[in-house]
Amino acid sequence: MLCTTCRRRIAREGICTTCGTPAPGAAAPLELALDDGTRVALVGELTIGRSRASALQLDDPSASRSHARIRPRDGDGAPLLEDAGSSYGTFLDDVRVVAPVALRAGTRIRIGNQRLDVRARLGGDDAGRTIVVPLGASLLLPVAGAASLQPAETAAGRRPRLRSGYALKRLDASEGDRRWVVRDLRSGDFLRISDGDARLLRLLDGTRSLADLVAEAEADDDCGQLGTMRLARLLADLGERGMLAGVQSGAASETPAPVGRLRRLLRTRERTVDGVGAVFDWIYRHGGWALFTRAAVTAIGLVAVAGFGVWLALVAGRYGTPFVVADRLLLGGLAFLAGRGLLVALHELAHGLAMESVGRRVQRAGVKSILVFPYAFVDTSEVWFEPRRRRLAVSAAGPLSDLALAGACSILCLALAPGTIRDVAFQVAFAGYVAAFFNLNPFLERDGYHILADRLGVPRLRARARDELRRRLSGGTVAERIDPRLARYALAGLAWSVAAAAIAIALTLRFAPVMVEHAPATAVWVVLGTLWAALLAPALIVVGPPLLARLRGARRARPIEG
Repeated sequence: MLCTTCRRRIAREGICTTCGTPAPGAAAPLELALDDGTRVALVGELTIGRSRASALQLDDPSASRSHARIRPRDGDGAPLLEDAGSSYGTFLDDVRVVAPVALRAGTRIRIGNQRLDVRARLGGDDAGRTIVVPLGASLLLPVAGAASLQPAETAAGRRPRLRSGYALKRLDASEGDRRWVVRDLRSGDFLRISDGDARLLRLLDGTRSLADLVAEAEADDDCGQLGTMRLARLLADLGERGMLAGVQSGAASETPAPVGRLRRLLRTRERTVDGVGAVFDWIYRHGGWALFTRAAVTAIGLVAVAGFGVWLALVAGRYGTPFVVADRLLLGGLAFLAGRGLLVALHELAHGLAMESVGRRVQRAGVKSILVFPYAFVDTSEVWFEPRRRRLAVSAAGPLSDLALAGACSILCLALAPGTIRDVAFQVAFAGYVAAFFNLNPFLERDGYHILADRLGVPRLRARARDELRRRLSGGTVAERIDPRLARYALAGLAWSVAAAAIAIALTLRFAPVMVEHAPATAVWVVLGTLWAALLAPALIVVGPPLLARLRGARRARPIEG
């Protein structure tokens, strides 16, 4: 459901976290936040003024005895603010209230010299607001009261302190035990922690010694005797990511190992472009939001599903030939590359607009090379501050755009008469399905990996599963207790790679005779072989090295005869 005001996605029952507008038919659970930290729930009618008879009495001579009134609106219960005949007026967001006006989260009431913030009333199971501590400041999070910022000072060593430059948010209770998200603004790394860890995190302000922290951890009702262990694990996780003052991250503190020529060639490189968030915001506000309505999402899904069925029929009936347009292989290759470029643009646009739909701004975008192949990317890491359903929606937006465009071109290809236009539509559809299979490959840090990792809920899934798979394949020692989800991930990645290879083989066998009629056989097999290698490369890179290491170890262990 989209917000009726800002068109961002909101829950079916609740309020928009972007602008504070309640969902249709739902009353916004609001409260007033005073400067001293007091919270006043807006339940029923609330009178505000200097008089003792007021439900909210203000000690301010500039306020009238009976200054303003907040009352429920008839029907949906949304609160209305109205002036009660005050001398100096009541203001909402610096606009004088002359008639009853609806309140929403994020607005500010000014009565005399007093400012009252209207906020969403959060329960223990609700998601909290994102707290951002910029570089060069340290946030104090007391158990009760308002948070405050102070200049960063050295507090390393025996008095652990969380470094500035991080963001913290509590997710909804449906996220499970590890519902708090901490993000390092320097590296972009995320850490999921529990409620108990979050309470310990508040203590890392540099004012407590390690002994004090241990004592408070053990005194925590939820931690108990495990408090010391939980504190040690939290400090280790933060230290590994370089989020403790005076402690380098584990990766930065290690001596870099020599990098071979092949690894240098295959390592990931990226070039970023800043300021793209404003572009996505403009597109979303000027019509892009319509793509996220229920009718549009349903239509896109139907096109993607129906189009894939049509594509299978096209392949079976040989309605087109990969990389061939107007009986020319070169022209077909150019059409394929042009379609690939269009798909990349729409893929990243879908990610960016999906981020806008959940109220998050894209901070970075650019070009990244993976396995020496260049790809555009949009940084969607901010969505980790959102509930799981929204994270999955943002991750799936890109592949869905690939499948939808490929499906539309497949249907168009079926409807058109033989000719150049139908050949071009076939190449774009072919490029779309190749892109979808590549982006959904769970062995690459693309959309498929993020979807699977989020569903399994395993931190550092790819790295841990890859290490475990390599250890097993190389014949190394296997730990006694292994998370079964790591094995599921490894099997899913292998299964996906085998499926991609099978499709590539099927296309090769199906279209190779036709393609040879339009180009030299050597050129045809080079093109198809390159496609096949690209689809198999992720699995080969994961499986190949440990198997080679196992073979070398077996040769060394073989006894010498004679």
